[in-house]
Amino acid sequence: METIKQAAGEFLAEKRVAVTGVSRKPQGHGSNAVYQRLRQRGYTVFAVNPNASSVEGDTSYPNLKSIPGGIDWVVIGTRPETADATMRECADLGIKHVWMHRGPGAGSVSSSATEYGREHGITVIDGGCPCMYNPTADPGHKAMRFMLTLTGKVPRRV
Repeated sequence: METIKQAAGEFLAEKRVAVTGVSRKPQGHGSNAVYQRLRQRGYTVFAVNPNASSVEGDTSYPNLKSIPGGIDWVVIGTRPETADATMRECADLGIKHVWMHRGPGAGSVSSSATEYGREHGITVIDGGCPCMYNPTADPGHKAMRFMLTLTGKVPRRV
């Protein structure tokens, strides 16, 4: 097992990423904050929401397989019960890096999705947020990373 810092560095080195759960109404949605931050930092980011044709002024895709040209990694920002289907789709598409978002609340982490992903050769970060690590971090997210690591909502190893 590698440290989360090592895994986060591997994820963030790749520039084509899909974020699931991006909402048409961005207020209060962690997926939207992640989507915006990655886009601001120069990533090619794809929104995935089966109920919207556009979000944040960009095209939204109903699923991962509909994204043209494929992706390097996925941030799951949906309810945990949806994470299992997304993880299976990642395995089917050969996506090898999946981050299940989790801040102070319940987040998107599903233990069954984590287990399935790892059994299928996927590096799974099961907690925390890509915005907690450089080059996407800000001081507030770094402080949250410290506190959430203490409470176990950010894993130390993946």
